[in-house]
Amino acid sequence: MSQPSSGDGVVDPRTMRDVLGHFASGVTVVTAQADSGPIGFTCQSFSSLSLDPPLVVIAPARTSRTWPQLRALGRFCVNVLAEDQTDLSVTFARSGSDKFAGVPWRPSGLGQPVLEGVVAWIDCELWAEYDGGDHTLVAARVLDLGADPGRRPLLFHRGAYGLLETPRG
Repeated sequence: MSQPSSGDGVVDPRTMRDVLGHFASGVTVVTAQADSGPIGFTCQSFSSLSLDPPLVVIAPARTSRTWPQLRALGRFCVNVLAEDQTDLSVTFARSGSDKFAGVPWRPSGLGQPVLEGVVAWIDCELWAEYDGGDHTLVAARVLDLGADPGRRPLLFHRGAYGLLETPRG
């Protein structure tokens, strides 16, 4: 059943989350190699932006403690998680723990962490940042990338991982 519009131009944040949750999105983990070791965070807001120049966009929350560290480094890797990597998404969404403990990865050609078993990886450098309300819109120039066509992506839909089955009427 569709939720009715209030018609007054005021959008309740919970209603917005519920309605926009009907759009399935992929799940990524953004990583970088810092002097102290690898760092990263889960980022559901990711998209291709431009082919010329090659750009992607991520949108870390303003509350992220990891994004400022990645910003300072200027380079990072977007890892597109595979359908069997829900645990990685949850691990990298947590704060205050060693997110890479027991997580296999390899350095990309540019030295950024590529998580084992991902669908795709995109090595990037910071291009520009924009105010995005409670998030920061980050445009990043693609420097290198690769994919495993045999893997399927992890999806997030209506507040859960995977696509929810809906009864046919």
